[in-house]
Amino acid sequence: MSHHPQREEQLNRLTRVVDVVFALVIWRAFMLLPHAGENPEWTSVADMLADEWQVFGVVLLLTLIVIIYWQQHNMITRHLIATDARHSGLAIFQLLFLLLFLYAISQGLQLGASASQRAFESSTAVLVGVLSNLSWRYATRNRKRMIDPEASDEKIDQVSHQILAEPVTAVITIPFAFMGPWFWELSWFLYPLIRKFFSRIRKNA
Repeated sequence: MSHHPQREEQLNRLTRVVDVVFALVIWRAFMLLPHAGENPEWTSVADMLADEWQVFGVVLLLTLIVIIYWQQHNMITRHLIATDARHSGLAIFQLLFLLLFLYAISQGLQLGASASQRAFESSTAVLVGVLSNLSWRYATRNRKRMIDPEASDEKIDQVSHQILAEPVTAVITIPFAFMGPWFWELSWFLYPLIRKFFSRIRKNA
């Protein structure tokens, strides 16, 4: 197998950038939480939690979604040995949409949980998953120079099916946004079932 040190180093640099952006998103999610001094009527933490429990719920959900996408990134990266300009570009656009997802969530907390706002948040999450799928499929089409030669066909197929669960879950949440904020938030917890569904499809193929 021929080695391309520059492409391998580019992959290492790309991975570091991705990790930093994910860490910043989680930090910014934490900063979205309310603080006791924001409302003079709050005399205890219990008062703050009672008034802003929805904010805590949305931030928790945001954090869980970001962690899922970060784990997905790690699962994909462990099978890569190199990257190129196009693959890196797709990865950077994924980060852009991840930041857009954070922006959508923050705007939703400020403007309120309207149906259109929640649908916008779901749509940005869809784009994060779509870009992840596109970058992985590009890598598999250039398998000889980008994928670890020790990765079996079965493992590559497994990854290809598993990473479909995230964007499909995000798509499914869009109609739930028009049923109410509770339905929208709960719909995200369909993710384990959808992931299991794709895993079963792969096994039965």
